[in-house]
Amino acid sequence: MQRTQFGEMTCSIARTLDVIGEPWSPLILRDVFVGIDRFEQIQADLGISRKVLTERLKWLVERGILEREQYETRPPRFRYVLTAQGTELVDLLLVMVAWGDRWLAGSAGPPVLYRHHACGEISHAELRCAHCGSPMGADDIDVLPGPGAAP
Repeated sequence: MQRTQFGEMTCSIARTLDVIGEPWSPLILRDVFVGIDRFEQIQADLGISRKVLTERLKWLVERGILEREQYETRPPRFRYVLTAQGTELVDLLLVMVAWGDRWLAGSAGPPVLYRHHACGEISHAELRCAHCGSPMGADDIDVLPGPGAAP
């Protein structure tokens, strides 16, 4: 069975899912973001097979989400770092965290807290309009065709 090519769809959600829609990818990005950035560390943290991790890391590097950075020459050893694209994908993960904390954390509460650098307070991500700063959710928008829409 051939996999659907989401990256070829005229949809930004589908194109994003083509890059990180496989379940391990967001978890790998999370690990690299928090400093778990070496192959063995990521493998141990996630309990992922070497083969799958190798494939996922290669995919994320090829897509420009991660870069391999050599930190030792003998033997050659690499760590993974987020690119600008990868850092923006972590922003997307922060929105997922807010949803998961609200709807799935249960009575124990969120497993991780986030301190905002600017104010020093524990907070969470919120979507806001880039023009007026007002909250922006699904009930606050209209969806219109854009310049890249399919004819």
